[in-house]
Amino acid sequence: HAYGGGLAREAVIAQLRWSSQLLNTTVPSDLRSPLLSGLGYLAHTCGFMAFDACAHRDARRLFTYALACAEEAQDWHLRAKVLSSMARQSIWLGRPDDGLTLAEHALVRADRLTATERAMLHTARARALSQMRRVGETLTAVGTADENFADRRPDADPPWTAYYDQAQHAGDTGHALFDLAMTGRCCEEARTRLAAAVAGHTADYVRSRVIAQTKLASLTMVVGDPAEATAFGAEALRTASALRSRRVADDLRALARYSNRHTTTSEVRELQRHI
Repeated sequence: HAYGGGLAREAVIAQLRWSSQLLNTTVPSDLRSPLLSGLGYLAHTCGFMAFDACAHRDARRLFTYALACAEEAQDWHLRAKVLSSMARQSIWLGRPDDGLTLAEHALVRADRLTATERAMLHTARARALSQMRRVGETLTAVGTADENFADRRPDADPPWTAYYDQAQHAGDTGHALFDLAMTGRCCEEARTRLAAAVAGHTADYVRSRVIAQTKLASLTMVVGDPAEATAFGAEALRTASALRSRRVADDLRALARYSNRHTTTSEVRELQRHI
């Protein structure tokens, strides 16, 4: 969250390899499910670090292992988180149909999940539907995510959902509306949500803030004021210099491409040069 997934990935994978050997030992029956959940959570962390580094084959393998641990442990909360991340990876790779399937698979027993988790999953559905240009269904999914988020009770959530706060929800729903906004739909709503994410993310979540800021810059470059977009992009670029995240780098390169329509402006050319 603070530095990106590229710096410590190999060290964490080494920890997972060692820890997974515990399954080959004699484990008391009442500890096997917690052990599987712990391994699944560690594997998910490794998987998301790989995803952030765009090591997609590694990420898929680690997510699959994490999902197997969650299902054997009957840990519905971990299962939902892993499937959400698998959906996000599929959407990132331009496979929204797969992403939608994974998100809906996670919602099969939504009654076992907290309101925060349901909000997270409906947001993933919205991101997939938006990429597929299914406008009405996207807006419905965003509305459902908002309703669930409004009902959340943080004290009832698993500890790892602490990241999914108001800023994260605003950013994820803003991302969901981004693809529609780039075609001229829901532009102001997408801008408002992305701006709220930028303003709300704390220093512990720099990567998320930079991603929201870069998306806001790209959207503003296409449908708004290029001078404002350049300011957003320059701030994102300054902050991104301390991160090791291929996803952040890819988003910045996308901003450079969106900026091509304004290359007669010296400030835009300077931003492109820095990127």
